[in-house]
Amino acid sequence: MKSLISALALAATLGTAALADTIATGDLGLVIERAKGSVLLVDQSDRASIARIEGLGDLSHASIIYSPDERFAYVFGRDGGLTKVDIVERKIANRVVQGGNSIGGAISDDGKLVAVANYEPGGVRIFDADTLELVADIPTDSKTIGLVDVPGRRFVFTMWDTGETWIADMSNGPEPEITKITDMGKNPYDALVTGNGRTYITGLFGEDGLTALDLWEDDPKPIRVMPNYGRGQEEMPVYKMPHLEGWALTGSEFVLPAVGHHEVLWVDAQTLEETGRTKTYSQPVFAMARPDGRQVWVNFAHPMNDTIQVIDTVTKEVIHQFKPGPAVLHMEFTPRGHEIWVSVRDENKVKIYDTHSFELLREIDADSPSGIFFTARAHRLGL
Repeated sequence: MKSLISALALAATLGTAALADTIATGDLGLVIERAKGSVLLVDQSDRASIARIEGLGDLSHASIIYSPDERFAYVFGRDGGLTKVDIVERKIANRVVQGGNSIGGAISDDGKLVAVANYEPGGVRIFDADTLELVADIPTDSKTIGLVDVPGRRFVFTMWDTGETWIADMSNGPEPEITKITDMGKNPYDALVTGNGRTYITGLFGEDGLTALDLWEDDPKPIRVMPNYGRGQEEMPVYKMPHLEGWALTGSEFVLPAVGHHEVLWVDAQTLEETGRTKTYSQPVFAMARPDGRQVWVNFAHPMNDTIQVIDTVTKEVIHQFKPGPAVLHMEFTPRGHEIWVSVRDENKVKIYDTHSFELLREIDADSPSGIFFTARAHRLGL
């Protein structure tokens, strides 16, 4: 009996130790350090960096998605690298170089597949999320942009060169079932899907306007949006294309950074009709909605990229403007929106602001920071 009691006591002790070693990942995130090819592991609650993970290759224009359990991050590098980072172990779990120039990725709704969009050699490649073994290769003969995940183990993406959008359905096994939608417009440069996976919108660089698809339709057809608006009106120079995920949905309206213009556009999410315009400081890159939808934060293209403007979504007016520092590249709200983290590349800082008082709360050292990605993204569609 004494031995049994001792064994139980030891098991209880080991169990307690195991629990003590448990690492919660819900308030963690990663910051891209593009110059060093590393990512900085950060803690939202502590407003602090807690580790640096190196060896991820060329991270210019890199983006990140997360596994459903928030343990693993998948980092898409400009050099075609797909790196799986273990946040708990704080190390690279696996890495493959799957293309020559990739432009973001997505994870299937069941968390089993990771898809990568490529400029070079073009197309989309789909990998097993556990092993990073290739599951499917989908050549498109075009630079591929706007890759998102939608319900039903499907991926949607668009071709810059051919103006087509394809839907790859992976629900029946490793062989994708492809639906092709033509006539999406000339040179689509970016895309967005709404949080319910219904509306997919592409921005067009080669012609005015945008194109939408209703993915709830059995046979989705292109819907022209604002066909008389775009850079073609005045052929203004474009210093930087509005970025992936640089579009916001605030309740019933989309807020879109205008290409080549100093304004953001408001579009009714149901009718896709324009509802307003807000003049901005310069050419917007990101227009990001606070999670409650009450504010939109906007940053700008070079050489005016030291400034942020905050727009009230009720009045559509700029209510605050400030200069965090040189080269503001990205912004990320905490999941409930009480803070925003801002990467200031040329000052080697990540700065944290209160979104109600606009007070600067903390600065974190980072080497040429760009994208900031919190693990809460694991539970949002289309990111």
